[in-house]
Amino acid sequence: MTDSTTQPIPPRRRESDRLLHTDFHRIKRLPPYVFATVTELKMSARRRGEDIIDFGMGNPDQPTPQHIVDKLCEAARDPRNHRYSLSRGIMGLRKAVCAFYKRKFNVDLDPETEAVVTIGSKEGLASLATAITNPGDVILAPNPAYPIHPYGFILAGGDIRHVPMHKNLDYFEELTKAVRDCWPTPKVLLVNFPSNPTAQVVDLAFYEKVVDFAREHGILVVSDVAYAEITFDDYVAPSILQVPGAKDVAVEFYSLSKTYNMPGWRVGFCVGNREILAALAKIKSYLDYGMFQPIQIAATHALNGPQECVNEIRHMYQARRDVLVENLHRAGWTVDSPRASMFVWAEIPDKHQAMGSLEFAKFLIREAKVAVSPGIGFGEYGDQFVRIALVENEHRIRQACRAIRKVL
Repeated sequence: MTDSTTQPIPPRRRESDRLLHTDFHRIKRLPPYVFATVTELKMSARRRGEDIIDFGMGNPDQPTPQHIVDKLCEAARDPRNHRYSLSRGIMGLRKAVCAFYKRKFNVDLDPETEAVVTIGSKEGLASLATAITNPGDVILAPNPAYPIHPYGFILAGGDIRHVPMHKNLDYFEELTKAVRDCWPTPKVLLVNFPSNPTAQVVDLAFYEKVVDFAREHGILVVSDVAYAEITFDDYVAPSILQVPGAKDVAVEFYSLSKTYNMPGWRVGFCVGNREILAALAKIKSYLDYGMFQPIQIAATHALNGPQECVNEIRHMYQARRDVLVENLHRAGWTVDSPRASMFVWAEIPDKHQAMGSLEFAKFLIREAKVAVSPGIGFGEYGDQFVRIALVENEHRIRQACRAIRKVL
């Protein structure tokens, strides 16, 4: 019989052995980030000294207008602006937001209860999803879609029902089928026009039908009009809030990123239904203190100040669109000419369709030295397309099209 005092003493467990639990439920709900594959190919090529023309990310290449930068510098020199700000935005900016909606859409808003400033529309959408989503809530989202539209709600615990978005489909027929086949009744309907990535546009009659549909089924509508100022060929993008009674069922997001070349500033806002905005404001009060106040002051100046820069930015994108579409046609790649947004949603040429969008995007980087976004990254219904961002100048666009012509 062995003496207990001579039993070997087990090694002491390290503290790290007890603490490392890496079963992260929300992270598991996110699919592989397909854009990372293209980005890595692009960066590897550049490290080898290759010149890659990058149409991948919708990242404006032009500087922010000087009068907005000057206002930022002026405000930053005032030490009173160095303290914590307001998570829902300073009153001056919320008033400027409401004045913008009155000027552009003839929509009246109360800056106290019907406008919340967000740290870009992306943060706003994610915070809104966190505020209003219960586990298992059903969300109707377009497919293809800008990733934050579905995944903001997925991360908040919601379940997504995809509504196919294609120019050859009847959207309301697809929407009706999605609701009919869904239990429980969907809580939120996401709409995004002008669309990222597809560049589809709608008229006010479309929003009238959306509002009627939402009333009939008791659904909240979340609209994203981030590209409402980037419009071409006399097209004018409407707001859902122009529909009488829309504020009973809808909120709408907007961003200064594209309109004023301010992507890195991260300035957006949400307007509309006051109960939903109160929930957004409350969740933000726990999550952040708002943007650096000089940025908010400069954003106020952007909305209230000279607007010639907006027309210049719009005309620049229209000129780039025309050059890209014309030269792709010459290269044998027929694409639709968008009426809005800073993107061309290009169907993959017939003889390359079998590749799918990810392999075709990799093919363009390897053979043409041109980077685009694979449509599969925006949803499975986008896999026969790539998204081309108008973020290179006209000379570079022509250069890219010549290279594409050689490989096609």
